[in-house]
Amino acid sequence: MRTPASIARHPIHPMLITLPIGLWIFSFVCDLVVYFSDGSEAGVLWLMIGYWTMAGGLAGALIAAVPGLIDLLSLTDRNVRKIATTHMSINLVVVVLYGINLWLRSLDPPDFLTGMGLSVIGLILLVISGWLGGEMVDVHGVGVAGRVAPDTFVSDEAEHAESGATRLGHR
Repeated sequence: MRTPASIARHPIHPMLITLPIGLWIFSFVCDLVVYFSDGSEAGVLWLMIGYWTMAGGLAGALIAAVPGLIDLLSLTDRNVRKIATTHMSINLVVVVLYGINLWLRSLDPPDFLTGMGLSVIGLILLVISGWLGGEMVDVHGVGVAGRVAPDTFVSDEAEHAESGATRLGHR
């Protein structure tokens, strides 16, 4: 099932999501370095790096959302569209969380621990959203051109059962 937001038959949304996800994970790594640092100048540097990678993740997420929305609007299967809408809703919550997170870190003094907690929640929600995105692609074939129906493949167990090898315990 091809998606309209693609380049040379490759969907754009999955290409773009790697940037915000990677930046947000790295931002959290920066948070951990700051949390376990002794308050040195290096800790301040890591705090700033984490801040800007979080901001870059927000920008990247908004860019990735455009082809994602185009793909969502093109879906006709109700079940897949429901999964896609849930995926999008979770991602919007993540964007709001990181927006609030960035704002908290802009305060003087920054509310670092609350921001770090929001990062943990955001990353957990990203895992859930990624699972749903994977389900759309791997189970329902969204964005996969020329997909073969999943029931056309013969599993190893079925193949061995037909030959009797599974019943005898041989592989």
